[in-house]
Amino acid sequence: MPKNFMTLQRHIYEGEKRHPEATGELSSLLSDLSLAAKVISLEVNKAGLVDILGFTGDKNVHGEKVKKLDVFAHEIMIKALDHGGHFCVMASEEEEDIIHIPENHEIGKYVLLFDPLDGSSNIDVNISIGTIFSIYRRVTPDGEPGTLEDCLQPGMNQVAAGYIVYGSSTILVYTTGEGVHGFTLDPAFGEFLLSHENIKVPAKARIYSLNEGNYKYWLPGLKKYIKYIQDADNRGRDPYSSRYIGSMVADIHRNLIYGGIFIYPADKRNPSGKLRLMYECNPMAFIVEQAGGRAIDGKRRILEIQPESLHQRVPIYIGSPEAVDTVEKFLRIEDEISSLS
Repeated sequence: MPKNFMTLQRHIYEGEKRHPEATGELSSLLSDLSLAAKVISLEVNKAGLVDILGFTGDKNVHGEKVKKLDVFAHEIMIKALDHGGHFCVMASEEEEDIIHIPENHEIGKYVLLFDPLDGSSNIDVNISIGTIFSIYRRVTPDGEPGTLEDCLQPGMNQVAAGYIVYGSSTILVYTTGEGVHGFTLDPAFGEFLLSHENIKVPAKARIYSLNEGNYKYWLPGLKKYIKYIQDADNRGRDPYSSRYIGSMVADIHRNLIYGGIFIYPADKRNPSGKLRLMYECNPMAFIVEQAGGRAIDGKRRILEIQPESLHQRVPIYIGSPEAVDTVEKFLRIEDEISSLS
C-alpha cells in the first residue's frame, strides 16, 4: 500500500472545494484526460509487442512522417474527451484544422489543445515521450459550436495545462494556476497518486538542454551564452551539465525537478523557431511559470504572445529563472550590437 494515497481526482476535488463558485466540471474533464493518459501509457509500454511501432506512410500538417503511435494517441485523446459535454472545440498538433465536437454530443464551455505524443521520434528506441495538453475557456457564446477564435487565445488565458511523461514510470503533471503537482501512475491500483507536491523549479540551473548539432546555425548571442555556461571561472561558478533527450516533455520535466534551461531557438534555418506555440510552448510555459520559472521567445514572455495560427512556431527559452534572465541579457546585448552596425 502506498504511503500517500492522494489520487489525482481527490486532489482536484479538494482544490475545487476551496472555491465555492466551482462547478466540478474542471475536475471531471481532468479525470477524462487521466483516463486517456492511462490508455496511451498502456499502449506505449507494450509497443514493442504489437504492431504499433514504425511509420504509417503518411505525413502530418508539418510535413513530418507520422508514426503509428502518434495516430493512436491522437485518436484516444479525441475519443476520451469529445463526448463529456466539457468542450466546444479541440485542436491537435496532428490535425491541420480545428476538431469539432460531434453533432449528437453536448457542447461545453472549454477548449482543448493538445500534442498527443511529443518526442515520438524516440518511440522506436524506448526513450521517454509524452502528451501535452492545454485548456482554455471559450470566448464565443455558450451553447454554440466552438470556432478557431476560441483556440487562438494567448497562453495567459489558460485555465489548466499539463503533461504526461511515459518513461520508467508514467507521471502526470498539471496546474490550474495554483501551483504545480505531479502524480505517478501506480499500475497495481490503476490510479495516479500524488508523488510531487507543489513543484518548485530551483532558481539556479545546473543543466542546459538543446541540440548542439545546430551550433553553426545559431545566432551570435546564443553562441556566447552557451560558451559562458560551459566555462567555470575563478569566482566558483561551476559549468552547467549538458543533458538533451530530444523530447520536450522529458527534458523540461527533468529540468523542472533538478533546475535547468531548455532551449529551442530561432536560427538561420528556422527564423521563427520550430516548436508549436499552441500545443507545446504555451502549456509548458504556464506550468513552468507556476513552478516559479520563466519562459520567453528571446524577447517576449511566451504567455503574452497573441497567436496568429493554430500551428504557429516560436523560439523558446524556458526553465530556472536565473538561467532565463541570463540568456535574455545575452540575446538583448547582441540585438543592440546588431542595431548599431
